[in-house]
Amino acid sequence: MLPWIHLATATAPQGGLLRLLRRGDEFSIRLDGGNELMNSRLSGSEEALASLALDRLGGRPAPRVLIGGLGMGFTLRAAQSVAPPDARLIVCEIVPELVQWAGQHMAAVFGNCLSDPRVEVRTGDVGRMIEQASGAFDAILLDVDNGPDGLTRPDNDGLYGMAGLRSAHRALAPGGVLAVWSAAPDQAFSRRLAGSGFDARTHAVRAGRSRRGARHTIWTAVR
Repeated sequence: MLPWIHLATATAPQGGLLRLLRRGDEFSIRLDGGNELMNSRLSGSEEALASLALDRLGGRPAPRVLIGGLGMGFTLRAAQSVAPPDARLIVCEIVPELVQWAGQHMAAVFGNCLSDPRVEVRTGDVGRMIEQASGAFDAILLDVDNGPDGLTRPDNDGLYGMAGLRSAHRALAPGGVLAVWSAAPDQAFSRRLAGSGFDARTHAVRAGRSRRGARHTIWTAVR
């Protein structure tokens, strides 16, 4: 078996190190070299985040979509594949190095998706962007940390707690969709969605495209 090769390191928002590794044509991003946050061969649930959200949104013209977290671009590319030509896709990534890695080490993974004129990449905290918005988005897709029970940022409760969900509700246009990816089910989060004025559905999806791998959870919640 080929060995993992360390390509680059970045500092996580709350400390710790994000390490980019490659083994052949496979890429992995790990926290402190141990816990794997994402892998280029396991993209099924991240793609489902976009397809489920935009399917529930329906054929709304010129949708404004905010994607929280660039990662390896799986959610973005899935959104591009189903969004209309007049869509606006804004990606907010808090770690600048991940944006750099997309055009350098992982150029083969990303292809030309970041040159799509519908796409705008911003570096910053998606939570603050949501807090400052009012009816600005038709869909908000959150693939941040490992979901409501995050690993790398304790203050991600600001996204997934009641205050964060109320901010997301305000940031969405009427009938807009909040979609959230999680590594595991979370009944408390489902209850918080309902208590924040959302009509929420829970979806269990496989991590891999071939319906293999762990099951992840996606919520699609309509304002």
